[in-house]
Amino acid sequence: MDEHRAVVPKSVLARGLLLLDAFGPSDAELTLAELSARTGLAKPTAHRLLAQLVAWGGVERGTRGGYRLSLSLFLLGQRAPRQRSLREAALPYLEDLYEATHENVHLAVQDGTDTLFLDKVSGRRSTPIMSRVGSRLPAHCTATGKLFLALGPPEHLRRAVQAGLARLTPRTIITPGMLRADLARTLDRGYGLNREESETGVTAVAAPIFDHRRRVIAAVSITGGSHRLDLERLAPAVRTAALSLSRELVRESTNGRLTLNGGRWTA
Repeated sequence: MDEHRAVVPKSVLARGLLLLDAFGPSDAELTLAELSARTGLAKPTAHRLLAQLVAWGGVERGTRGGYRLSLSLFLLGQRAPRQRSLREAALPYLEDLYEATHENVHLAVQDGTDTLFLDKVSGRRSTPIMSRVGSRLPAHCTATGKLFLALGPPEHLRRAVQAGLARLTPRTIITPGMLRADLARTLDRGYGLNREESETGVTAVAAPIFDHRRRVIAAVSITGGSHRLDLERLAPAVRTAALSLSRELVRESTNGRLTLNGGRWTA
């Protein structure tokens, strides 16, 4: 039996979600054969479920005869309270950092062993990079992700190591011992650094955003060309923005406008 087919869920809902999750950050359109291969679903089953997803509006037929995610899914995602509240509160700080540097500025949260980019502010003068809103990168090779691993519970680091420290560039840290040493330095200085570890020629500096219990719930970063960014010089600005945002979120929760439940912001 095919390895992927052995783990295919039984419920129709779970299989439909499996199809939606098969689309990666760079996938504009996927064929039926590609979706079948990625999910382990038989082609007739995948075809039937895709027809239902098209009828619902979550998927649409592409110009090449394949399938692509629809705008309806993006609009649905905007209704998620946590992302909307956190993004709205963070946007002025992201824009201030962008105006000061004209480089890529990210708002990120932890998602399993990855860092997930909730928002991104960039412009014509920013270094072209591969990240986009909704995309993920392994936590061990990103400035924001290192903060989640350094400041979060120990099991987060254990899961990341168990998942395998993938090498994305020649400078990616791929040994647990070296990663732990790097995270110790991250903890000491209070900010995370990425020196061409996730994308060649690209560096980043990130600072943590805390809740009222001093738990890290998100991070903000400046990302740009390694020949253009002085990470240590930019670190105080990123830390100041993250600290100010942390204070605003705590104040909002105290006033009852936002609540934090299990580490999740809701409106």
